[in-house]
Amino acid sequence: MNGRTRTKTWLLRFGVAAASAVCGMAVQAQTATATPAPPATGGMAVASTLNLRQVFDAAWARQPEAMALQSRREAARAQQSAAQAWTPEPAALEVSNKTDRLNRNEGAREFEVGVAVPLWLPGERGNSVALADAEGAAIESRATAAQLRVAATVRDAWWQWQRARIEVGTARDQLKNTRLIAADVARRAKAGDLARADQHQADGAVASAEASVAQAEAGLAAARQHLRALAGAAPASSGAGDALAEPAPDTAAAELESHAALQELKARAAVAERTAALAATQSRANLELILATTSDRGTYDEASRQTITLAVRIPFGGGPRSEARSANARAEATEVQAQLALERERLTAEREAARVRVDASRIQLGAAERRAQLARESRGFFDKSFRLGETDLPTRLRIEAEAAEADRQAARTRIELSAAISAWRQALGLLPQ
Repeated sequence: MNGRTRTKTWLLRFGVAAASAVCGMAVQAQTATATPAPPATGGMAVASTLNLRQVFDAAWARQPEAMALQSRREAARAQQSAAQAWTPEPAALEVSNKTDRLNRNEGAREFEVGVAVPLWLPGERGNSVALADAEGAAIESRATAAQLRVAATVRDAWWQWQRARIEVGTARDQLKNTRLIAADVARRAKAGDLARADQHQADGAVASAEASVAQAEAGLAAARQHLRALAGAAPASSGAGDALAEPAPDTAAAELESHAALQELKARAAVAERTAALAATQSRANLELILATTSDRGTYDEASRQTITLAVRIPFGGGPRSEARSANARAEATEVQAQLALERERLTAEREAARVRVDASRIQLGAAERRAQLARESRGFFDKSFRLGETDLPTRLRIEAEAAEADRQAARTRIELSAAISAWRQALGLLPQ
C-alpha cells in the first residue's frame, strides 16, 4: 500500500468515526429538544431579581440563631428585671399548726403564720445587674457575629454562581462562533474548495464546544442549587446579578476593634468576668429575714396568747461549691482573653491579605482585558484570511480557541475582582450590600 492509498484510507476511517459521533450528538440534541425537562424548582422560589443582599437576608432569616434571637432578648430582659428586684428570690409563706388531739387531747394548740424574705448579700445585687447587662450585650454581639459567618457562606456561594454564569456564557459564545466556522467550511467543502477532512475537523470542534457548554451548564445548576439550600430561593440563570460588585470598603470606617468576631469575644470575656465577680460575692446562701405571728394555748380553758417573731436565718459558707463556680468563671475569662488576642492577629493578617488580593485582581483585570482585545482583533484578521484561503483550518480553529479563552479569562477576572472586594469587606466585618 503506497502513501497516497494509506492517506485515503485514514481519511475515510476518520470521516466515518467523526460523522458517527456528530450524528449521535445531533440525535441526543433533538431528543432533548423534543422532550424538554420540567424545571427542577424543588418547591422553592426562583427570583430573577435577587441580589447579594437579598440572598443574604433570606439566608439569615432561615438560621436557627435568627429564629431564637427574639426569645433570647426576652430572656435577657427578664434576667435584668430579676437582678434589679428588691430580693434575690421571691418571699416564702410559712404556715404551721400544732395540737395534742392525737394523744392527750387537752386542747393544746399552736398556730403560726410567717413570711421568709431572702436578702441580698453584700455586693451581690450590683454584680447581678452587671452580669445581666453583660449577658444582654453578649446576645447582640453573638447575633452580629453569626450574621457575619452566614455572610461569608453566602458570599462564597454567590461568587461561585457568578463564575458558573461566566463559564456558561463564554462556552455558548464559543459554540456559536465554532458553528459559524463549521457552516462556512461545509459550504466550501461542498463547493470543492476544502477537503472533507476539514469539514470533519470543524464538526469535531463543534462537538467539543457542545460538550463544554453541557459541562458549564451542569456547574451552573450545581451553584444555583447551593444558593437554594442557603436562601430557599435562587436567581434565574440569566438576567440576575448583572450589577455584580459590592462597593469598595471604607477602611477608615471599619476599625479592627469594631469587628463582629472581636466584639463577640469581648462580650464573652465581659460575661466571664462578671460571673467571676458574682461568684466571689456568693460565698454562702442568701440570708433570710423571717417575720411570723403565733397563736397558742395550753388547754381548752386557757386563753390564746399572741406572739410575734422576728428572726434572721444565716446559712454557713458555700465551701467547695462556691470556689468551683468562681474558678470556672476565672478560667473562662482567661481562655476568652487568649482567644481574643489570637483572633485580633488573625483578622489583621486577613485584612492585609484581602487588600493585596484586590490590588492584584485589578492588575490582572487590566492585563486580561488587553489580551482579550488583541485576541479579538487577531480573530478578525485570521477569519478574513481563512475566507480568502490564505490560512488553513487548524490555524483558524486555534485562533478561535485562543480568542474564546481570552474572553473567558477577562470575564472571569472581572468576577474575581468583585469577589476579592467582597472578601475584603468580609475581612473588615462588613455585611453584604
